[in-house]
Amino acid sequence: MDSDRGQAETARPHTGRRRNEAVHRAILDAALGLLADSRGAPITIDAIARAAGVGKQTIYRWWPSKGAVLLDALLLTADRTVPQPDTGSARGDLLAIVEATFAGAQDLSTASTLRTLVREAAHDPHLAELMQDFTAARRKAVRDILIRGIERGELPDGTDPDLIVDQFYGLFWYRFLLGHAPLDHAAAEQVTNSLLPAQ
Repeated sequence: MDSDRGQAETARPHTGRRRNEAVHRAILDAALGLLADSRGAPITIDAIARAAGVGKQTIYRWWPSKGAVLLDALLLTADRTVPQPDTGSARGDLLAIVEATFAGAQDLSTASTLRTLVREAAHDPHLAELMQDFTAARRKAVRDILIRGIERGELPDGTDPDLIVDQFYGLFWYRFLLGHAPLDHAAAEQVTNSLLPAQ
């Protein structure tokens, strides 16, 4: 009997973790559903809690702010890993990461979530900080490609990696937010050719 009790007690934490993971995912799914239906309207913690069938305190147990919930929801629909191509050339690597970035923006759920996050970040300092971390990792991936290109002699010593990173992401965000021009394969090649012209 004692051994049965011991086995039951040992099993309880595992069951609790499974239940918590289910609730955690339900909250993120609820946030994604609200983002998809929001049509630009603000999303509140109350609305997320109602849609997920949980109390607000449950949400705040895992996330410090609404922005943090929304960013995690974005990471459910976007690739969590930052692309790190290694094609053997700076130009090939840059093209790969530009294409991956543009392709991600074509996913309707990801695009909707990202636009909402940008809007929310203007009023949520904590989310703005998280978004900086989110974008910093992607900026670093592009910068590393350019540094490798300089070290291998593919790019001139006077190349300014940070300026090229800004030019790439400046164009991406401008087109993504305004929607006035495409972010497709042809655009990725044009951008790459402009930033790193073929020798």
